[in-house]
Amino acid sequence: AVRWLCFAALLCEANPPARAAAGKWHSVFIDGEGRLSSCGNAPDHVPGLLGHGEGVARLNTPTRLPSTLGGERAVSVSAGDGHSLALTADGAVFAWGEGERARLGHGEDL
Repeated sequence: AVRWLCFAALLCEANPPARAAAGKWHSVFIDGEGRLSSCGNAPDHVPGLLGHGEGVARLNTPTRLPSTLGGERAVSVSAGDGHSLALTADGAVFAWGEGERARLGHGEDL
C-alpha cells in the first residue's frame, strides 16, 4: 500500500522523522532539523492538501515541502481530515489544505 511505502522511504533517509501526523488522505513528517515532508493522495475537493501547491495531488513517497516556514524550524505538526498545521520554534502557526468553515484560521473559507 502507498502508506507503507511512504513510511519505509522515510526510515531510509539520513535524517529520519522526529514527529509524524496522519490525516484521512495524507501524512506529514518533521525531521530532526525541523523540515517538513508529506505524502498521500489529495482528493479533487482538497487542492493543496499535501502542501506542495494545488497542482500536486499525489505523492507516493515523502517529499520535502517547498515552504521554509518563514525560515523557522517546525517543532510540531498535526493533520486533520483535509488540512494540516505546523507549529514553529518561535510559536508561529502555518496552515494549509481545505479552509472550509475557517478551519485554517485565516478567518475565511479558502
